[in-house]
Amino acid sequence: MNAHMLNLLVMVIFVVTFDVQALSPHYYDHTCPQADHIVTNAVKKAMSNDKTVPAALLRMHFHDCFVRGCDGSVLLDSKGKNKAEKDGPPNISLHAFYVIDNAKKALEEQCPGIVSCADILSLAARDAVALSGGPTWAVPKGRKDGRISKAIETRQLPAPTFNISQLRQNFGQRGLSMHDLVVLSGGHTLGFAHCSSFQNRLHNFNTQKEIDPTLNPSFAASLEGVCPAHNKVKNAGSTLDGTVTSFDNIYYKMLIQGKSLFSSDEALLAVPSTKKLVAKYASSNEEFERAFVKSMIKMSSISGSGNEVRLNCRRVR
Repeated sequence: MNAHMLNLLVMVIFVVTFDVQALSPHYYDHTCPQADHIVTNAVKKAMSNDKTVPAALLRMHFHDCFVRGCDGSVLLDSKGKNKAEKDGPPNISLHAFYVIDNAKKALEEQCPGIVSCADILSLAARDAVALSGGPTWAVPKGRKDGRISKAIETRQLPAPTFNISQLRQNFGQRGLSMHDLVVLSGGHTLGFAHCSSFQNRLHNFNTQKEIDPTLNPSFAASLEGVCPAHNKVKNAGSTLDGTVTSFDNIYYKMLIQGKSLFSSDEALLAVPSTKKLVAKYASSNEEFERAFVKSMIKMSSISGSGNEVRLNCRRVR
């Protein structure tokens, strides 16, 4: 192994560690045995009033884990001169923080000071998937809450304009593989995207083309109708797939048809290895669900810098 490779390996080791050994599905068996049930009830109640909650919780968990690891730092409010992660540009559209607050309040009544906000978010993301018709799984628990949350660090999140090389680097820095990238992108089966996230594909795509030629022409036309060049409608956008409230593999089917929203979605078709995985999951929802569970457990085990259990998920003690 040459010096460059050794340095690269050392860098990757220091960039990310996993808490797989430290975390356990049985972490609260004796201290708060109703933890899973209490969080599920909070998610169910919120979903009965707002169908966008599952997508919001899944995205919130992803954005938490990709900045400082899974430590609940995305939940902290800005205070004084410190602008927190939730107020960083990629997170402005995050919502449903009240679901975590409600779950935390119920947990504090049952078992005060025991269940971390980071664990609540991980459990809520699992419930978001399961209650939308997707798979369920035993969430490894035992995460601790972090005290640091900085808006500027949201620059570390993968952007919807990323190409496959940028995605590979971004996920790789967190110990996630190209397989994980394809599988976790399947989370785009839930949710909605604002025009600003994909307008680069509709207007002035490059010097030769106005519109991204990989987009299905009729699909591109429908998006242009919603997101014109000088769009003035604040919340204009499109659903991420055709079954926006159901967790399924339609995302992959639409991707193959040229009906994906983000450049980062289309990027999955740029190299043979990831393109093959897209085809695999488009043809089998069961295969997708099995893979999603594995990749979610892996992502949600990215070690955070937390060392406490916050009593209020929005602020440190």
